[in-house]
Amino acid sequence: MSELKIGDLAPDFTLPKDGGGEVTLSGLRGQKVVLYFYPKDDTSGCTSQAEQFTASSKDFVQSGAVIIGVSKDSIKSHDKFKAKYGIGFALLSDESLDVANKYGVWVEKSMYGRKYMGMERTTFLVGPNGNIEKIWRKVKIPGHIAEVLNATKSI
Repeated sequence: MSELKIGDLAPDFTLPKDGGGEVTLSGLRGQKVVLYFYPKDDTSGCTSQAEQFTASSKDFVQSGAVIIGVSKDSIKSHDKFKAKYGIGFALLSDESLDVANKYGVWVEKSMYGRKYMGMERTTFLVGPNGNIEKIWRKVKIPGHIAEVLNATKSI
């Protein structure tokens, strides 16, 4: 699949969510969706990002946006992570990496000269019509949540 770009229809998916049940992206049509992919539950960067999204969740709701986090961690891991930090939005499990591959976020990474495959920290803003309105790749957490919130207010 070629790389997704602004204006493309966001690839639909159904994934299991923390606490049971599942989420289907197309079932959220009519709402703005902040869909963010992150590497791993309970690591410092991912915890900081989730806590900042949670702290701003009322502002996202006021802007008409739903926040959804996706990683390849299991539902059991998501449940522990969510309970430990009081995360206030759905965490979806993409253990098969099917969705990560559709969105182009399962990529080759490099650390200390060692190459490996991993989840690229990426956020997609999906508009009420299901189209991608904004993409942030290789996200650096400081200032990111405010930038995403501002973008939700402009669509």
